[in-house]
Amino acid sequence: MDNGRNVKCEPGKPVRVAAVGDLHCGAGSRGGLQPLLAQISAAADILVLCGDLTNHGLAEEAKVLAQELSAAAKLPVLAVLGNHDFEAGQANDINKVLTDAGVRMLDGEAEEICGVGFAGVKGFCGGFGRGTLSAFGEPAVKDFVQAAVEETMKLEKALQQLRTPRKLAILHYSPVKDTVEGEPIEIFPWLGCSRLEEPLNRYHVTAAVHGHAHKGSPEGHTSTGVPVYNVAQHVMRKAYPDHPPFRLLNVPAAPPVPEAPMPTGQPVETHVS
Repeated sequence: MDNGRNVKCEPGKPVRVAAVGDLHCGAGSRGGLQPLLAQISAAADILVLCGDLTNHGLAEEAKVLAQELSAAAKLPVLAVLGNHDFEAGQANDINKVLTDAGVRMLDGEAEEICGVGFAGVKGFCGGFGRGTLSAFGEPAVKDFVQAAVEETMKLEKALQQLRTPRKLAILHYSPVKDTVEGEPIEIFPWLGCSRLEEPLNRYHVTAAVHGHAHKGSPEGHTSTGVPVYNVAQHVMRKAYPDHPPFRLLNVPAAPPVPEAPMPTGQPVETHVS
């Protein structure tokens, strides 16, 4: 990964991934994020940002975040957008500002750093379990469900690209109900969608991180046991008031691949006429 921020990969050493969501960077955030980002740089090898990077979806807000990252985050940064980043219709501009600042923006793409694979997508709403909205009825309902399906397909595509034994999924919306518990039950369908869970299970993801649910729960898991972490700043501050508001994932190093011994037998001989 060449984004102007380098990490020294040490064989056999766990990779430390800091995850945080919902920075909601605005015009008044200049200088305010640097203490947090400095803590992250001291503790982690890689930083992942789980959406709602800006407060009102303005490119000017993204420029503030880019300045904060450049000043304090001296490590590789990967990010996905959140719903706030679409508010002003400037999502493409936000992507460009942050990409130009060295952030690897993921929207159905995959990245590998130090033997750890990362798959990123915003995700979407739709509800959980038996309450997941189905594509039945009015065209508006079908369009809404299709948006969730397309985000799920992008996540699947990104995971398909990875060949690493350790895989992390970066999302904004939650793939499970567990980590939105604590929010009013009436808004659960707007906080995530179970459709996002299936690719996590099928591709044996090591862990998934997301934001969005400010009053949700910090930890959960998929139906097959994949850990899911809500890393929205608000959740981290409430759940762990004596700790900085980010989660540090220590991802085990990939086991070394043994060299195959050179065969010593005779070559395969074929007589042709």
